[in-house]
Amino acid sequence: MAHRPNRARYAARLNAFKRASDAAKPTIADMIGAAGRVGGLDAADLNYPDHFEGHGAAEIGRMLGDAGMALNGLAMRYYTDPGFAIGAFTNPDPAVRQAALDVTRAGLDAVAEMGGTLMTLWMGQDGVDYAFQGDYGRMWDDTIAALQAVADHNPDLSIALEYKPNEPRAFALMPDVGHTLLAVKEAGRGNIGVTLDFAHVLYADEMPAHAAHLVARHSRLLGVHLNDGYGKRDDGLMVGTVHAIQTVELFVELERIGYDGVIYFDTFPDHGGLDPVEEARTNIRLTERLRSVAAGLAGDADLTAAIARQDAALSQRIVAAALYGA
Repeated sequence: MAHRPNRARYAARLNAFKRASDAAKPTIADMIGAAGRVGGLDAADLNYPDHFEGHGAAEIGRMLGDAGMALNGLAMRYYTDPGFAIGAFTNPDPAVRQAALDVTRAGLDAVAEMGGTLMTLWMGQDGVDYAFQGDYGRMWDDTIAALQAVADHNPDLSIALEYKPNEPRAFALMPDVGHTLLAVKEAGRGNIGVTLDFAHVLYADEMPAHAAHLVARHSRLLGVHLNDGYGKRDDGLMVGTVHAIQTVELFVELERIGYDGVIYFDTFPDHGGLDPVEEARTNIRLTERLRSVAAGLAGDADLTAAIARQDAALSQRIVAAALYGA
Protein backbone atom coordinates (compact mmCIF):
# COMPACT_ATOMS: atom_id res chain seq x y z
CA MET A 1 0.00 0.00 0.00
CA ALA A 2 1.44 3.36 -1.01
CA HIS A 3 2.09 6.05 1.59
CA ARG A 4 3.01 9.69 1.32
CA PRO A 5 6.62 10.44 2.25
CA ASN A 6 7.13 11.50 5.87
CA ARG A 7 3.44 11.02 6.63
CA ALA A 8 2.44 9.55 9.98
CA ARG A 9 1.14 6.01 9.50
CA TYR A 10 0.07 4.65 12.87
CA ALA A 11 -1.64 6.33 15.78
CA ALA A 12 -3.03 5.02 19.04
CA ARG A 13 -5.69 5.69 21.64
CA LEU A 14 -3.79 7.40 24.44
CA ASN A 15 -6.18 6.10 27.11
CA ALA A 16 -4.97 2.61 26.16
CA PHE A 17 -1.79 3.43 28.04
CA LYS A 18 -3.57 3.57 31.38
CA ARG A 19 -3.21 0.40 33.46
CA ALA A 20 -5.28 -0.67 36.42
CA SER A 21 -2.07 -1.82 38.10
CA ASP A 22 -0.55 1.67 38.01
CA ALA A 23 0.01 2.92 41.54
CA ALA A 24 -1.00 6.46 40.56
CA LYS A 25 -3.29 7.77 37.88
CA PRO A 26 -1.11 8.35 34.82
CA THR A 27 -0.85 11.90 33.54
CA ILE A 28 -1.23 12.89 29.91
CA ALA A 29 2.58 13.21 29.81
CA ASP A 30 2.90 9.64 31.13
CA MET A 31 0.55 8.29 28.44
CA ILE A 32 2.29 10.18 25.64
CA GLY A 33 5.65 8.95 26.92
CA ALA A 34 4.44 5.34 26.96
CA ALA A 35 3.12 5.65 23.42
CA GLY A 36 6.45 7.07 22.33
CA ARG A 37 8.25 3.98 23.68
CA VAL A 38 6.29 1.61 21.43
CA GLY A 39 8.35 2.27 18.33
CA GLY A 40 6.39 2.59 15.10
CA LEU A 41 3.67 4.78 16.58
CA ASP A 42 4.31 8.19 15.15
CA ALA A 43 1.00 9.93 15.84
CA ALA A 44 -1.61 10.23 18.56
CA ASP A 45 -5.23 11.25 18.94
CA LEU A 46 -6.23 13.16 22.05
CA ASN A 47 -9.65 13.54 23.62
CA TYR A 48 -11.11 16.99 24.14
CA PRO A 49 -11.59 18.33 26.73
CA ASP A 50 -10.45 15.36 28.88
CA HIS A 51 -6.77 15.35 27.95
CA PHE A 52 -6.49 19.15 28.15
CA GLU A 53 -7.38 19.53 31.82
CA GLY A 54 -4.57 21.58 33.30
CA HIS A 55 -2.68 21.78 30.01
CA GLY A 56 -2.76 24.17 27.08
CA ALA A 57 -2.72 23.03 23.47
CA ALA A 58 0.83 24.32 22.92
CA GLU A 59 2.10 22.46 25.99
CA ILE A 60 0.57 19.17 24.84
CA GLY A 61 2.00 19.77 21.39
CA ARG A 62 5.46 20.01 22.95
CA MET A 63 4.86 16.77 24.84
CA LEU A 64 4.06 15.00 21.59
CA GLY A 65 7.12 16.45 19.90
CA ASP A 66 9.38 15.38 22.77
CA ALA A 67 8.05 11.82 22.36
CA GLY A 68 8.71 11.88 18.62
CA MET A 69 5.01 11.90 17.78
CA ALA A 70 2.73 14.08 15.68
CA LEU A 71 -0.88 15.04 16.32
CA ASN A 72 -3.27 12.97 14.22
CA GLY A 73 -6.34 14.79 15.50
CA LEU A 74 -8.66 15.40 18.41
CA ALA A 75 -11.84 13.55 19.33
CA MET A 76 -14.68 15.24 21.17
CA ARG A 77 -15.82 13.55 24.38
CA TYR A 78 -19.15 14.69 25.76
CA TYR A 79 -19.86 11.73 28.04
CA THR A 80 -17.66 12.98 30.88
CA ASP A 81 -20.08 15.88 31.42
CA PRO A 82 -23.27 14.64 33.13
CA GLY A 83 -25.11 17.58 31.60
CA PHE A 84 -24.91 15.82 28.23
CA ALA A 85 -26.29 12.49 29.51
CA ILE A 86 -29.48 12.71 27.44
CA GLY A 87 -27.88 14.38 24.47
CA ALA A 88 -25.27 16.87 23.35
CA PHE A 89 -26.42 18.07 19.93
CA THR A 90 -29.90 16.58 20.52
CA ASN A 91 -30.48 17.64 24.11
CA PRO A 92 -34.03 18.93 24.63
CA ASP A 93 -32.62 21.99 26.43
CA PRO A 94 -31.38 24.60 23.91
CA ALA A 95 -28.88 25.92 26.47
CA VAL A 96 -27.28 22.48 26.73
CA ARG A 97 -27.16 22.15 22.95
CA GLN A 98 -25.40 25.53 22.83
CA ALA A 99 -22.94 24.35 25.48
CA ALA A 100 -22.14 21.31 23.32
CA LEU A 101 -21.49 23.58 20.35
CA ASP A 102 -19.34 25.90 22.45
CA VAL A 103 -17.09 23.12 23.77
CA THR A 104 -16.81 21.66 20.26
CA ARG A 105 -15.73 25.01 18.86
CA ALA A 106 -13.13 25.26 21.63
CA GLY A 107 -11.89 21.81 20.61
CA LEU A 108 -11.62 22.93 17.00
CA ASP A 109 -9.60 25.95 18.09
CA ALA A 110 -7.26 23.61 19.98
CA VAL A 111 -6.81 21.45 16.86
CA ALA A 112 -5.91 24.51 14.81
CA GLU A 113 -3.53 25.84 17.48
CA MET A 114 -1.66 22.51 17.46
CA GLY A 115 -1.40 22.50 13.67
CA GLY A 116 -3.84 19.62 13.24
CA THR A 117 -6.58 19.29 10.67
CA LEU A 118 -8.94 16.58 11.97
CA MET A 119 -11.71 16.56 14.56
CA THR A 120 -13.64 13.32 15.16
CA LEU A 121 -17.19 13.43 16.49
CA TRP A 122 -18.74 10.40 18.14
CA MET A 123 -22.15 11.42 19.43
CA GLY A 124 -22.78 8.50 21.75
CA GLN A 125 -25.17 10.50 23.93
CA ASP A 126 -27.36 11.49 20.98
CA GLY A 127 -30.04 8.81 20.82
CA VAL A 128 -32.82 7.24 22.85
CA ASP A 129 -33.35 4.42 25.32
CA TYR A 130 -37.14 4.02 25.00
CA ALA A 131 -39.91 4.28 22.45
CA PHE A 132 -41.76 7.58 22.84
CA GLN A 133 -38.70 9.18 24.41
CA GLY A 134 -37.35 11.21 21.52
CA ASP A 135 -38.76 13.51 18.88
CA TYR A 136 -36.87 11.93 15.99
CA GLY A 137 -37.49 14.75 13.53
CA ARG A 138 -36.35 17.45 15.93
CA MET A 139 -33.33 15.42 17.04
CA TRP A 140 -32.25 14.86 13.46
CA ASP A 141 -32.77 18.52 12.52
CA ASP A 142 -30.81 19.67 15.58
CA THR A 143 -27.97 17.30 14.69
CA ILE A 144 -27.75 18.52 11.10
CA ALA A 145 -27.80 22.15 12.25
CA ALA A 146 -25.06 21.42 14.79
CA LEU A 147 -22.89 19.68 12.19
CA GLN A 148 -23.24 22.66 9.88
CA ALA A 149 -22.29 25.05 12.67
CA VAL A 150 -19.27 22.95 13.63
CA ALA A 151 -18.11 22.62 10.01
CA ASP A 152 -18.53 26.34 9.40
CA HIS A 153 -16.49 27.32 12.49
CA ASN A 154 -13.26 26.57 10.65
CA PRO A 155 -13.71 25.27 7.09
CA ASP A 156 -10.01 24.41 6.92
CA LEU A 157 -10.55 21.60 9.45
CA SER A 158 -12.03 18.21 8.57
CA ILE A 159 -14.94 16.92 10.66
CA ALA A 160 -15.16 13.12 10.82
CA LEU A 161 -18.35 11.41 11.99
CA GLU A 162 -17.72 8.13 13.79
CA TYR A 163 -20.83 5.99 14.03
CA LYS A 164 -21.67 3.30 16.56
CA PRO A 165 -24.92 1.35 16.98
CA ASN A 166 -25.35 2.10 20.69
CA GLU A 167 -23.60 2.78 24.00
CA PRO A 168 -24.13 4.70 26.13
CA ARG A 169 -27.63 5.19 24.67
CA ALA A 170 -29.57 2.05 23.73
CA PHE A 171 -30.17 3.37 20.19
CA ALA A 172 -27.86 5.90 18.56
CA LEU A 173 -29.23 8.48 16.17
CA MET A 174 -26.49 7.56 13.67
CA PRO A 175 -25.99 3.81 14.19
CA ASP A 176 -24.60 2.73 10.81
CA VAL A 177 -23.00 3.83 7.58
CA GLY A 178 -26.31 4.60 5.84
CA HIS A 179 -27.59 6.99 8.51
CA THR A 180 -24.17 8.62 8.74
CA LEU A 181 -23.88 9.21 5.00
CA LEU A 182 -27.41 10.63 4.97
CA ALA A 183 -26.37 13.10 7.69
CA VAL A 184 -23.27 14.07 5.68
CA LYS A 185 -25.42 14.66 2.62
CA GLU A 186 -28.01 16.74 4.46
CA ALA A 187 -25.36 18.81 6.25
CA GLY A 188 -23.96 19.71 2.82
CA ARG A 189 -20.49 20.76 3.95
CA GLY A 190 -17.41 19.66 2.03
CA ASN A 191 -15.25 19.37 5.15
CA ILE A 192 -17.47 16.71 6.76
CA GLY A 193 -16.62 13.04 6.22
CA VAL A 194 -16.63 9.70 8.04
CA THR A 195 -14.33 7.69 10.30
CA LEU A 196 -14.81 3.92 10.31
CA ASP A 197 -14.22 1.97 13.51
CA PHE A 198 -13.77 -1.73 12.66
CA ALA A 199 -15.51 -3.06 15.79
CA HIS A 200 -18.38 -0.58 15.44
CA VAL A 201 -18.87 -1.68 11.84
CA LEU A 202 -18.94 -5.34 12.87
CA TYR A 203 -21.66 -4.94 15.41
CA ALA A 204 -23.63 -2.71 13.08
CA ASP A 205 -23.86 -5.97 11.04
CA GLU A 206 -21.82 -4.48 8.20
CA MET A 207 -18.86 -5.71 6.16
CA PRO A 208 -15.96 -3.30 6.79
CA ALA A 209 -14.82 -3.25 3.15
CA HIS A 210 -18.37 -2.53 1.96
CA ALA A 211 -18.73 0.31 4.46
CA ALA A 212 -15.42 1.79 3.30
CA HIS A 213 -16.54 1.60 -0.32
CA LEU A 214 -19.81 3.37 0.45
CA VAL A 215 -18.04 6.13 2.36
CA ALA A 216 -15.59 6.70 -0.49
CA ARG A 217 -18.45 6.61 -3.01
CA HIS A 218 -20.63 9.19 -1.25
CA SER A 219 -18.29 11.17 1.01
CA ARG A 220 -14.68 11.12 2.26
CA LEU A 221 -13.04 8.50 4.44
CA LEU A 222 -11.22 10.65 6.99
CA GLY A 223 -10.09 7.99 9.44
CA VAL A 224 -9.79 4.26 10.07
CA HIS A 225 -9.95 2.98 13.65
CA LEU A 226 -8.55 -0.51 13.62
CA ASN A 227 -9.30 -3.16 16.24
CA ASP A 228 -11.34 -6.37 16.37
CA GLY A 229 -14.20 -7.99 18.26
CA TYR A 230 -16.93 -10.60 18.23
CA GLY A 231 -19.60 -8.35 16.76
CA LYS A 232 -21.67 -8.07 19.94
CA ARG A 233 -20.15 -4.92 21.40
CA ASP A 234 -17.12 -2.65 21.14
CA ASP A 235 -14.57 -5.24 22.31
CA GLY A 236 -11.45 -3.31 21.28
CA LEU A 237 -9.37 -6.43 20.68
CA MET A 238 -6.04 -6.48 18.88
CA VAL A 239 -6.06 -6.16 15.10
CA GLY A 240 -6.89 -9.29 13.10
CA THR A 241 -7.25 -11.56 16.12
CA VAL A 242 -10.85 -12.53 15.28
CA HIS A 243 -11.63 -11.26 11.78
CA ALA A 244 -8.33 -11.52 9.94
CA ILE A 245 -9.91 -12.12 6.52
CA GLN A 246 -12.32 -9.18 6.87
CA THR A 247 -9.37 -7.03 7.94
CA VAL A 248 -7.45 -8.03 4.83
CA GLU A 249 -10.50 -7.31 2.67
CA LEU A 250 -10.74 -3.86 4.25
CA PHE A 251 -7.08 -3.18 3.43
CA VAL A 252 -7.66 -4.28 -0.17
CA GLU A 253 -10.57 -1.85 -0.40
CA LEU A 254 -8.49 0.94 1.16
CA GLU A 255 -5.90 0.32 -1.54
CA ARG A 256 -8.58 0.55 -4.24
CA ILE A 257 -10.04 3.81 -2.96
CA GLY A 258 -6.61 5.35 -2.40
CA TYR A 259 -6.83 5.87 1.35
CA ASP A 260 -3.44 7.05 2.58
CA GLY A 261 -4.44 8.37 5.98
CA VAL A 262 -3.40 7.26 9.42
CA ILE A 263 -4.37 3.85 10.82
CA TYR A 264 -5.48 4.44 14.41
CA PHE A 265 -5.43 1.57 16.90
CA ASP A 266 -8.58 1.88 19.00
CA THR A 267 -7.92 -1.11 21.24
CA PHE A 268 -8.41 -1.71 24.96
CA PRO A 269 -5.41 -3.41 26.59
CA ASP A 270 -6.50 -1.82 29.86
CA HIS A 271 -9.66 -3.98 29.90
CA GLY A 272 -7.71 -7.24 29.88
CA GLY A 273 -4.67 -6.24 31.90
CA LEU A 274 -2.27 -6.37 28.94
CA ASP A 275 0.93 -4.39 28.86
CA PRO A 276 -0.16 -1.47 26.64
CA VAL A 277 3.26 -1.01 25.05
CA GLU A 278 3.49 -4.68 24.08
CA GLU A 279 -0.15 -4.68 22.93
CA ALA A 280 0.53 -1.68 20.66
CA ARG A 281 3.63 -3.39 19.26
CA THR A 282 1.50 -6.45 18.49
CA ASN A 283 -1.07 -4.27 16.73
CA ILE A 284 1.65 -2.85 14.52
CA ARG A 285 3.17 -6.26 13.77
CA LEU A 286 -0.19 -7.83 12.88
CA THR A 287 -1.25 -4.82 10.82
CA GLU A 288 1.98 -4.80 8.83
CA ARG A 289 1.52 -8.49 8.05
CA LEU A 290 -2.12 -8.10 6.98
CA ARG A 291 -1.34 -5.02 4.91
CA SER A 292 1.40 -6.89 3.06
CA VAL A 293 -1.06 -9.69 2.30
CA ALA A 294 -3.62 -7.16 1.08
CA ALA A 295 -1.06 -5.44 -1.13
CA GLY A 296 -0.43 -8.72 -2.93
CA LEU A 297 -4.13 -9.52 -3.27
CA ALA A 298 -5.17 -6.09 -4.53
CA GLY A 299 -3.72 -6.76 -7.98
CA ASP A 300 -4.32 -10.53 -8.11
CA ALA A 301 -6.04 -11.21 -11.43
CA ASP A 302 -7.31 -14.64 -10.37
CA LEU A 303 -8.89 -13.19 -7.24
CA THR A 304 -10.46 -10.37 -9.24
CA ALA A 305 -11.93 -12.88 -11.68
CA ALA A 306 -13.23 -15.12 -8.89
CA ILE A 307 -14.93 -12.16 -7.21
CA ALA A 308 -16.48 -11.12 -10.51
CA ARG A 309 -18.12 -14.59 -10.69
CA GLN A 310 -18.89 -14.64 -6.94
CA ASP A 311 -16.82 -17.81 -6.82
CA ALA A 312 -16.30 -17.86 -3.06
CA ALA A 313 -14.65 -21.29 -3.07
CA LEU A 314 -11.82 -20.08 -5.29
CA SER A 315 -11.51 -16.65 -3.68
CA GLN A 316 -11.20 -18.19 -0.21
CA ARG A 317 -8.45 -20.55 -1.42
CA ILE A 318 -6.54 -17.63 -2.88
CA VAL A 319 -6.88 -15.53 0.27
CA ALA A 320 -6.02 -18.48 2.53
CA ALA A 321 -2.87 -19.20 0.53
CA ALA A 322 -1.82 -15.56 0.90
CA LEU A 323 -2.55 -15.56 4.63
CA TYR A 324 -1.43 -19.01 5.68
CA GLY A 325 0.72 -20.33 2.84
CA ALA A 326 -0.03 -22.77 0.04
